[in-house]
Amino acid sequence: MSKRRRNVDAFSLSFLDCICCGFGAIILLLVLSKIYEPMIIEKTQDDLESLIALLQQELFDIRGETAILNRELVDVREQTSDTKIQLARLQQELSTVKGQYDASQEESESTIDEGALASAKQRLTEEMRRLQPYYKRADDDAVAGIPVDSEYIIFIIDTSGSMQQYNWDRVQQKLNETLDVYPQVQGLQIMNDNGNYMFSQYAGKWIPDTPGRREAIKNTMRLWRPFSDSNPVDGIIYAISTYWSPDKKISIYVFGDEFSGRSVENVVRQVDAVNRADAQGNRMVRIHAVGFPFLFRGSGDIPPTAHKFSQLMRVLCERNGGTFVALTHWDR
Repeated sequence: MSKRRRNVDAFSLSFLDCICCGFGAIILLLVLSKIYEPMIIEKTQDDLESLIALLQQELFDIRGETAILNRELVDVREQTSDTKIQLARLQQELSTVKGQYDASQEESESTIDEGALASAKQRLTEEMRRLQPYYKRADDDAVAGIPVDSEYIIFIIDTSGSMQQYNWDRVQQKLNETLDVYPQVQGLQIMNDNGNYMFSQYAGKWIPDTPGRREAIKNTMRLWRPFSDSNPVDGIIYAISTYWSPDKKISIYVFGDEFSGRSVENVVRQVDAVNRADAQGNRMVRIHAVGFPFLFRGSGDIPPTAHKFSQLMRVLCERNGGTFVALTHWDR
C-alpha cells in the first residue's frame, strides 16, 4: 500500500505562530530590561557618590595628618637651629678663651679712645653746648663716654650699598662690641634705617635677650640686605613711636655713613616732637650714633651727604642724651 506524501507549507499557521511567539518573547525581554534600567543607573550613581565622599574624607584625613607632620617638622627644625647656635657659641667661646684677656684690654683701649674723641668733639664750641639744653650725662653709668644704663636696646642700621660694600665687616664688629657692653638686657630689636625688621616674627615686639638670640643676630647680619635709602629718620621715629614705654629705659643705636634727607633742622624738630623731654629735661629714649668711615676718606672729596649725616647725628645725640662716635680710621 503506497503512502501519500504530505506537502509541507513553509508559511503555515503553525510556523507563523512560532515566529510571533519568538518576537513576543524578545519584546517582553526588552520591556523588562527597560523597566529595571533606571533603578540600576540610580544605584550606580549612589555607589559612585558614596565612593567620592569616602575618597574626599580620606583626602581630608591625609591633609590633616600632613599639617600635623609639618608642624612637628618645624618644631624639630627650630630645635635643631637652637642646638646649632648653642654649639657654635660654645665653639667660639672655646676658641677665644685663651686670648680673652688681651682682647678685652685692646677693646677697652680702643673704645676709650673713640669715646674721648667723641667727648672732645662735643665740647668744641659754645654753639654745641647751646644745642643740648636738656642733655645731662650720667658719668656713673657710662662706658667710654657712652651711657649704658638702658634696659632695652634698638639698633637702626643703614643697609645701603656703600655700607654693604665697604663697611659691613666693621658694622658687624661694632654691633658685637655694643652687645658685649650690655651683658644682659630686657629686650633687643634690630631694624634698618627704613624700619624693616631683621626678624619679622618680632615686629612690634622685643627680641628676648638670650645667648642663642644674640648668636642668631650675629649670624643673620652677615647676609642681611634689605632696601635702604640712607635716611635713618624714618627708623628713629618709628622705633620711638612703637617701643617707648614710661616704665622702660631704652637706647637707640644708629649705624650709618650718610644722610640723604634735605633738612637737618626739620629732622631735629620731628624727633623732638616724638622723643619729648620730661620736667627734668630727660628724653624718653637715648639716641647714640656711630658714623662709618667710607665716605669720610680723604680731605677734599667728602660728599655732602656724609657731612649732613655727621651734623645730624651729632645734634640728635646731644639733644637726646646720647653720644656720636665717628670712626675715621679703617683699623679702629
